[in-house]
Amino acid sequence: MPIVAPSARRILALATVAALVAGLAACVTAPPPGAVRAPQPLKAVDAERLWSGRWREVARLPMKITDGCVAGASIYDFTAPDRVSVRDTCQVGTPEGREKAIDGSGRILDPGTNAKLRVKYFWGFITWDYWVLDRAEDYSWFISADPTFDRLFIYTRDVPSADQLSRLTQRAGELGYDVDRLEFPSQPAR
Repeated sequence: MPIVAPSARRILALATVAALVAGLAACVTAPPPGAVRAPQPLKAVDAERLWSGRWREVARLPMKITDGCVAGASIYDFTAPDRVSVRDTCQVGTPEGREKAIDGSGRILDPGTNAKLRVKYFWGFITWDYWVLDRAEDYSWFISADPTFDRLFIYTRDVPSADQLSRLTQRAGELGYDVDRLEFPSQPAR
């Protein structure tokens, strides 16, 4: 029986699948315990207050997914007892530009404290953990990071003043984050 070499198409298809699986595996960010570098959350969170409504992303670490994006926001919809629907958005080019969005399904990892959220995007192929490192008593802002401290986000309900943004950036630095790496998206007036 002759040996038939695999077709170029089959090799290309297998290589594409392997690259896709490797790429998706690299996106999963639920780290093993030894990779955790972020500080533990400081305060318990009222899940209905924090994980509900629209939050403006006023500072973040540059990421490939946000290239060209300004005016980022996250919209949360808390559903008891521990589920949160997530819609992360940004405007492309200008604060009034075309919306770019990604939807996810979140689960609170620490019921009772409610400060750790795991969100699965793209049918669970990409998983990100978000820890609320600090927040305002009146829930007007919060600082969130992933456990490895590779990503950090500062959120506010309203457009912050320059002074408030400076204080929040300083607070992120006090928590141990390298704030020189942050970018500050433009904010729409609305």
